[in-house]
Amino acid sequence: MTEQCTAIVATTPGGPEVLQATQVPMPVPGPGELLVKIAAVGVNFIESYQRAGIYSVPFPFTPGSEAAGTVVAVGPGVTSFDAGDRVATAEAEACYAEYAIFPAEKALPVPSSVPMDVAAALPLQGMTAHYLMNSTYHVEPGETVLLHAGAGGVGLLLTQLLKDRGARVFTTVSTDEKEELSRAAGADEVLRYEGFAEAVRELTDGEGVDVVFDGVGKDTFDGSLASLRTRGTLVLFGGASGQVPPFDLQRLNAGGSLTVVRPKLADYLLNAKERLWRSTEVFNAAGSGALTARIGARFPLAEAGAAHKALQGRVTTGKVILEP
Repeated sequence: MTEQCTAIVATTPGGPEVLQATQVPMPVPGPGELLVKIAAVGVNFIESYQRAGIYSVPFPFTPGSEAAGTVVAVGPGVTSFDAGDRVATAEAEACYAEYAIFPAEKALPVPSSVPMDVAAALPLQGMTAHYLMNSTYHVEPGETVLLHAGAGGVGLLLTQLLKDRGARVFTTVSTDEKEELSRAAGADEVLRYEGFAEAVRELTDGEGVDVVFDGVGKDTFDGSLASLRTRGTLVLFGGASGQVPPFDLQRLNAGGSLTVVRPKLADYLLNAKERLWRSTEVFNAAGSGALTARIGARFPLAEAGAAHKALQGRVTTGKVILEP
């Protein structure tokens, strides 16, 4: 009889209720793969789009790309990991399960100083924060940064890493509760979205900031450009409010020889060496206490539908995780 394990399976697209705990055959690692016993899964908004059929995925469908756990078996050709190793990833599939397959090249070693729930909460947002401030724009000590959505998952991590670097950090938030979270992460100034560009000019004696990290998009783009100093850089890494419409490149000239860049995480994880660099620095910061991942809600694996409902209802702050 084939060994079974529990996974969350949606047989058809639909609402959170289609996510059902189901017995499935135990995965078997193929060449270059790891079989991992899952300790915790990071829940991400894209999975609600996949579940609903907004993003095309094959059904039956088990969501989940981000998780942490312990290697229980390695496939042929794997020499970088052994059974018993602690690993995480942001680039697997079907992680809403008791056991999942991780590609060995995309598995991240997790130091013993990092709890498994934190290891599951950090890869995607932590490595995003890392590439933004180290590769898309290398922030130097003493530079001034504007970061939108300062109380979001990336925002809270990026603020802490920027302060550890020695930057001056301004953030934007929408509520008093989010302002408290952003200040606790170390933000020097916390602004509301209304009139933020004018506030930035006042706080910098009219000069503007060196770089803006903007994951909001359409609603903040114009103000972000207006917040930059001469030769400043706008890093547009998301579009939570919608995508930025086409604009006249002459605006960059008129604004003071500005730069706009639109990166994505996958292009900054091109090989195992790059993944190891980013994940090691993020996990070491978490292990030393320099970086705190806020886990806002925990759900048992079988309650994945409730986790999606909470995430889509915007009733959580920080990372939502599932625990088998």
